[in-house]
Amino acid sequence: MIGINKEVVNSIPVLHVIDEHLQAEQLPFIIFIHGFGSAKENNLHIAYLLAEKGFRVILPEAVHHGEREAGLSQNELSVRFWEIVINTIHEVNGLKDYYVEKGLADPERIGLAGTSMGGIVTLGALTQYNWIRAAVSLMGSPNYYDMANWQVSELQKQGYNLPQSEEELRVQLEALKEYDLTLQPEKLADTPLLFWHGEADTIVPHRFAWEFYQSLQEDKGRQGALKFISEKHVGHKVTKQGTYGLVDWFDLHLGSGIMADEKHLNRVLD
Repeated sequence: MIGINKEVVNSIPVLHVIDEHLQAEQLPFIIFIHGFGSAKENNLHIAYLLAEKGFRVILPEAVHHGEREAGLSQNELSVRFWEIVINTIHEVNGLKDYYVEKGLADPERIGLAGTSMGGIVTLGALTQYNWIRAAVSLMGSPNYYDMANWQVSELQKQGYNLPQSEEELRVQLEALKEYDLTLQPEKLADTPLLFWHGEADTIVPHRFAWEFYQSLQEDKGRQGALKFISEKHVGHKVTKQGTYGLVDWFDLHLGSGIMADEKHLNRVLD
């Protein structure tokens, strides 16, 4: 039976999803990050499917979301988008340490994934940590600097007055380069990486991830597995193909010992 446990780790609420028969074992470990304006509970279906494959999965709550809400308006939350992203990148490291130190997570089989903002967090975390042994971005962007500039432009088109001065904004945008995977692709090394993205996405444009993927394909020295699943008429919503693609990617590259369903695995590898 798959169990869902509510825990608090380093003051962060998490849902811990695990096959109850494997509760005390050291297992391949997945951290899955939710999207902007969402909450950890909204990804329980993905955690359940991973737990069925023999993974230990945690779903943390990002700051200013779910149980960590602080009464911010949507506009106030939007202005803090990149602050939340960077904060979450730092928090996942502490979460990983906690479960490894308790002997519950295999340090050689750790994956990171997320939806939308969570995919952006995942791709940024790849610039900071070498303990990520496989990663999946659902609707994420590796291009922090250009995407942030695009967001600013979109807000200005809508008549929104940003609270920062031009100089403050410039400094904040420059700071994002530290986490921008497109500016330091060597940090990805040979980590297996799967992208899923709808081509009709207007929230996190498909092109940011697609252009980076194409540049990685041109890198003759790269040996790690790399895959991009596009769906032509899909917007900002993860489909069944994206969900099962993620599950099978981790099953293949982190070696849970339970073979992926052949139909779904073929869909990832085709």
